[in-house]
Amino acid sequence: MNKRIKSIVLAAILILGIMVQDLAAFATTVPYDSYNYDYWDDIVYTPAPFIPYKSFGGDDFKLDGTSIGKFSSPQDVYVAEDGVYVCDTGNKRIVKLSLDLKSCLEIIDNAGGTAFDQPYGVYVSSQNWLYIAEKTQKCVWVLDENREVQLCIKDPKSEIIGEGFDFTPLKVSVDYANRVYVVCAGKTEGILVFDSEGNFTSFFGTISVTISVWERIWRKLSTKAQRAKQVLYIPTEFTNLDVDPDGFVYTTNIDSAGTQAVMKLNPKGQDVIRLGEKGKIAGDLSIDGSGDYAGASRIVDVVYRGHGIYTVLDQKRGRVFTYDSEGNMLYIFGGLGSQEGTFNMPVAVEELGNKIIVLDAGRNELMLFNQTEYGALIDEAVGLRYDGDEAQAVEIWKKVLKLDENYELANDGIGKAYLTAGDNAQAMKYLKLAMDKKYYSIAFRRYRNEWLKKNLGGILTGLIVLIVVIVVLKNVINKKRGKSVVKEGLL
Repeated sequence: MNKRIKSIVLAAILILGIMVQDLAAFATTVPYDSYNYDYWDDIVYTPAPFIPYKSFGGDDFKLDGTSIGKFSSPQDVYVAEDGVYVCDTGNKRIVKLSLDLKSCLEIIDNAGGTAFDQPYGVYVSSQNWLYIAEKTQKCVWVLDENREVQLCIKDPKSEIIGEGFDFTPLKVSVDYANRVYVVCAGKTEGILVFDSEGNFTSFFGTISVTISVWERIWRKLSTKAQRAKQVLYIPTEFTNLDVDPDGFVYTTNIDSAGTQAVMKLNPKGQDVIRLGEKGKIAGDLSIDGSGDYAGASRIVDVVYRGHGIYTVLDQKRGRVFTYDSEGNMLYIFGGLGSQEGTFNMPVAVEELGNKIIVLDAGRNELMLFNQTEYGALIDEAVGLRYDGDEAQAVEIWKKVLKLDENYELANDGIGKAYLTAGDNAQAMKYLKLAMDKKYYSIAFRRYRNEWLKKNLGGILTGLIVLIVVIVVLKNVINKKRGKSVVKEGLL
């Protein structure tokens, strides 16, 4: 009997030890808090949508059996159909890695014999042409699939470009018509657009600056000396861009107000992005306090991931934010730190299958994140709704709620689906949980009208019966009163 008890105790201790080890391992793989914001703009902690898998430095890769050496201040990464391209800026080269991140496939360090000096941005088109934004050489090199130079875009000329225009390209992207979009250092006029032959055509998506009525009045009343000390209201510059399959250009910019750091530009250059219920697309809603960590997020990159979903990178706090086509914040993960899975100076973000890659210029490495069930379910539900399959989305949203019962967007998605299906009572239930006043009001109005339509006949019949009863009772009472009066007269 004692031996049996000892065996049970030992087994329990062993199982407990394994559980503790698993929990410890889990804690080390998720060295940051994942969270979102509720209706009141308060932080609500959530399950992690992505967890760190592995970091990759340059010395983890070999080309023809020889290590390619460490990355040095890499500034951009792009995932193409044939590989992962890293802009290894400090080493003056572009490194092409295999999609499974197991080997180096190619190193490109020159264009037609001209050695790169400071490659800062990289893009690969659908025809497998390589576009490299060369900051120091002030040009965008265009190499074909055989790495032959096809274009060198530099020194743009136009009536709308002033004399002495400093063309210093930082980032580059290309659309389905092979139009080239270039983000330049220190330029507030907008993104530069070139045709497929490398000719400058226009500035694109200039960021407008809004000055309040009070600020206008104050500037009118200020002295010349006071105006000189005031903030200059000039447009900010872009930091990065990505083009979706339909030709919409997603851009990022520095927004010190923390209102809108992302734009979605249509072919006319008009911003058509939706800002969601919060009215903001700028990372963290607010970080109070002082110091480098406080203040608005510094959004430095964006990647379009399909079904209206896009992800942006905050360099200030190392956060990765994901939004849907309506501007709703889906989830947040990541952070700065010294632990594995955190960042030092994140500069670029890309999608690799269902994984996320973040390039860290401070650590000189790529960090790969695996998507969790929680993140995958959210993406799936959002995708189904984007494609119009509301009914199927409801089932996925319900799975999300099992993992995170406070996820307002799931309740909102279910409520809107029920509203579309005509089940107004259920719609009201979920929209109330989602704190969606607008659509709750619609559901309530429809439910009320539906109830009245269904019960109006009965209500009217009841009223008529009640009126008849009242009339009859009144007549009966009056007759009794009349008889009483006659009897009193006879007496």
